[in-house]
Amino acid sequence: MPRAILPALILLLGLSTAAQADDTVARGRALAAEGDCVVCHTRVQGPQFAGGFPLHATPGTVYSSNITPDPETGIGKWNAEQFYRALHEGIAADGRHLYPAFPYVYFTTISRTDSDALFAYLKTLKPVRYRPPPNALIFPANIRFGMAFWNALYLDHGTPAPKDRGAALVNGISHCGGCHTPKNLLFADKSGRLLQGEYVDNWYAPNLTGSKRDGLDGWTAAEIVQYLKTGGNAHGAAAGSMKDVIEKSTSAMSDGDLLAIAAYLKSLKPAEPPAPHAPGDAAMADGQAVFAERCAVCHTQPGYPKLAGNTMVQSRDPRTVLRVILQGAESVKVAGSPAGYSMPAFPVLRDAELADVATYIRNSWGNRAGLVSPRVAKTLRKALKAAPD
Repeated sequence: MPRAILPALILLLGLSTAAQADDTVARGRALAAEGDCVVCHTRVQGPQFAGGFPLHATPGTVYSSNITPDPETGIGKWNAEQFYRALHEGIAADGRHLYPAFPYVYFTTISRTDSDALFAYLKTLKPVRYRPPPNALIFPANIRFGMAFWNALYLDHGTPAPKDRGAALVNGISHCGGCHTPKNLLFADKSGRLLQGEYVDNWYAPNLTGSKRDGLDGWTAAEIVQYLKTGGNAHGAAAGSMKDVIEKSTSAMSDGDLLAIAAYLKSLKPAEPPAPHAPGDAAMADGQAVFAERCAVCHTQPGYPKLAGNTMVQSRDPRTVLRVILQGAESVKVAGSPAGYSMPAFPVLRDAELADVATYIRNSWGNRAGLVSPRVAKTLRKALKAAPD
């Protein structure tokens, strides 16, 4: 081989290796968006991926870990094998069992290639020296070794990755069931209740099956894509935790992946809630009075979220509606979308007024949903006051 050719070959090999590395990191960045990593691993007003986000449940609070490449407080000393084990077995690099607040039960279908790509992307992040607060869990949940028994019951290594792209995303890396599937007493998914709605962290994650009132029966695939891309469509607007998911995760996903998710969700059989009892005339009249005084000036104008046929409004669990009324809401902010709305908070409403106006909007304009009791409003208000920031 002529000597002049050798440097050129070395240069080409170097360029090829760099291009492959860039492709791997780009793939990892896309996987991080699919997995919604930044939302759960970023505390309010904190650096991205540095952890400290509180995840609340009955046994207490788990704080997300720092997954920046800081060597002391993050994953800077981890290797790709340890990262893959954390995704598949819920075990950290130092051998500690992770809690299923980190949804590793959904990550067992992630391939080693994708795990390595995600790890490669995280290693490119700016290291942040930050140690999240210690978890605040009651006995026996505070004993990490107990997770070995939980894993024996609920961690399934034998299920292959679905060939259907939408199913692979929803039931795998995107872990939609982490919020939308009902949980048993040990906080594992209830068998046979896939994506039928669950109350988590003082929000109700709604039914994603094809039920008529509180599910996706009336949504087209294109409307599901629109919702995941922009945070709203003709059937409602995102609120609470889902707002963050859309702003930082699904809005960054490809249209092809969003269409695949929509097609899969539209294939789910409906899980209809029990037929609700019609509210009494007195509750409707009282709720209408509150609505006319506090809500009608905006919600009768174009451009504001429609309440008629709104899936969230008609959910079998009214607590998201109550929380939005209590604390207010803002529309999702994503690139390319027009400026949205900002709904004021109404903490001045008494529990009975909250219940009445929620009952009214859940049963007007063709809507149909259960009566909301003042007790539910009171319990939610108390929970929101007690929840750590």
